[in-house]
Amino acid sequence: MLAIVTEGGLAAISAEWNADDVILNTAGPAEVEARLRLAIGRRALRTAADTPDEIRSGDLAIDEATYSARLRGRVLDLTFKEFELLKFLAQHPGRVFTRAHLLQEVWGYDYFGGTRTVDVHVRRLRAKLGPEHEALIGTVRNVGYRFVPVKGAPEDRESADLLASDAAIAAER
Repeated sequence: MLAIVTEGGLAAISAEWNADDVILNTAGPAEVEARLRLAIGRRALRTAADTPDEIRSGDLAIDEATYSARLRGRVLDLTFKEFELLKFLAQHPGRVFTRAHLLQEVWGYDYFGGTRTVDVHVRRLRAKLGPEHEALIGTVRNVGYRFVPVKGAPEDRESADLLASDAAIAAER
């Protein structure tokens, strides 16, 4: 909400009004339009921040707000650590993580078990993803694991579109 007031009315403004911005009645049309655009942009950012984060890759959807993962609309029965491991890998698609790094990030600094714990959790996670989707978690021999995004997924197309537009801009110069 934008409040348009006279100069004398500025003293009466309070936070109870829930105004996003205050404009003097002497402001020109360009200033009013600019402040409207800024207010709408701020509201959109707040709304986007209020919505729960969801990570998507092809048929896989990971909802951080409800700690649930769905594959083709079917909820996966994951333990807390399996969910955290899948979420962490999916947040960094293509990046390779060592077992030690995954232990540190997913299990925390106070975990004293062996690095093979990661292998066991990855094996169980792949089994729950099923044979068609187990390749979402790739193995890099003698290093660790990575999340392999589905080819043709929306985020891949967006990245390709951005690269294509960057190339077109560079070609124009």
